[in-house]
Formats: sequence, structure tokens, C-alpha cells
Amino acid sequence: MTTNLPRLRNFIADIATLLDATADEALILETGGNLLAQLTAHDDWLPDAFAQPNPERYTQYLLHCDSLQRFSVVSFVWGPGQSTPVHDHTVWGLVGVLRGAERSQAYRREGSSFAPHGPEHRLEAGEVEAVSPTIGDIHKVSNAFDDRTSISIHVYGANIGAVRRATYDEAGRPKPFISGYSNTLLPNPWDASKSLTS
Repeated sequence: MTTNLPRLRNFIADIATLLDATADEALILETGGNLLAQLTAHDDWLPDAFAQPNPERYTQYLLHCDSLQRFSVVSFVWGPGQSTPVHDHTVWGLVGVLRGAERSQAYRREGSSFAPHGPEHRLEAGEVEAVSPTIGDIHKVSNAFDDRTSISIHVYGANIGAVRRATYDEAGRPKPFISGYSNTLLPNPWDASKSLTS
């Protein structure tokens, strides 16, 4: 199958245009969420190199980082049964499932305790959810399947691989981390010589 990289190129341009037009987080999450839903409705554009699971842990592949680091786009690849610890983001983010499904459980502080907030929910292929310190930023995520890979596409309001964030233990104590990325090379959606349809 030929990879339809212009679809990724157009998405990147649309997100950049959105951020040029507004700094309103609610509008960014609503409009950006619609753009991400349109992208993840098609499973013909993600190169295989950025869809490979690691048997040891989930992987985060950088697909694009804005030159001013206003946003980044990553593919998050879950091997069977893999999950994150409870963690935060510290910036706005959008998560759209491209393949498979994932489960997400929100957490928050309640007095001196740290506990799940609301029911765990399942995000299916084509569905999108938002996170941010404004609307809820701490959660635990896992592959909904124990027998196959799932892939989600994330857009964050920063170069997420360079953001100082935290995981949390059962008491809600933070442990700082910077995620980095699993890849050293990026896809090239800018080569117009391939003349693929978008």
C-alpha cells in the first residue's frame, strides 16, 4: 500500500493555521479535535516505521514538531496489554485513535488523596478526546487489547518530548520525567515529487 503522506501534510498545515488564528484553548481543542477526527478516520497515511510496537514498552514516535515548538504530532504505539503510569501533560493535548482502541482513566486530587475521577472510558478508532490542565490533565492510558497493537495519534501544544512532566504514585507524589521520542528520523510529508492524492 502506498502511504498517503499528503494527508499528514495537510493536517499539519491545518493545525498551524488554527494556531496562527487563535490562542483560545477551547477553540483549539474543538477545532483541532475535529481535524484530528478527520485524520484518524483514514488509515492510509502513517508510515510503517512509525507504527512499530516495542515488546518492552509503549512507544512515542515524533511525526512533526512545529519550528516554533507551538505543537507536535506523535504516533503512540501500544503493544498488547501495554499501559502508561498515571501521568500529566502540562499543556493542551488531543488524542485520536487510529487503530485498535485504548482505555483512559482520569485521576485527580481529592483532599489529601489521589484517586480515579469518574469511570474509565474506552476510545475507539476514529474517536478523539482532549486533555489540558484546564479541563483535566492527569490520567492513565492502556491498550484496550491484550492480543494486538493499538495506535493513537496525539497533538500537543508544545514539543511534548521536551516538556518536563510527571508520573504519580498511588499517593499522588510526582516523579518528574521528560519523555523524549522513540525515533531519530522523521517522516517526510513535504516531498511533492511523489504526487500522491490527498
